[in-house]
Amino acid sequence: MKKTVRCSAFSLLELIAVVTIVGVIAWIVVARFSTTAFDARRSACHTNRGDIELEVQRWFRDHGTWPSSNLSDIGADKSYFPEGLPTCPVDGSAYAIDPATHLVVGHDHATP
Repeated sequence: MKKTVRCSAFSLLELIAVVTIVGVIAWIVVARFSTTAFDARRSACHTNRGDIELEVQRWFRDHGTWPSSNLSDIGADKSYFPEGLPTCPVDGSAYAIDPATHLVVGHDHATP
């Protein structure tokens, strides 16, 4: 009597299917993560703009004049930004204000 031993293994087609499915799932996760990270940095930039505009108003109330458009004077005073003047988390650039409106200019980041 001959005993047959059956090897249990995956076929090449099954391996290709699994690798393809895992690749698609990884692609979706990476795409979702990169978009979420960009959205978080863009939200942080928006928050920084609001904080700077509030501190500019406070500077005007305290000093009777508007800070310089490059924010060098308000950035040097640690009572306004104790950890230093923030930079844009999206592109690392410095913030500036419009001398006419006293609002932060630029930093309208489009989606990647």
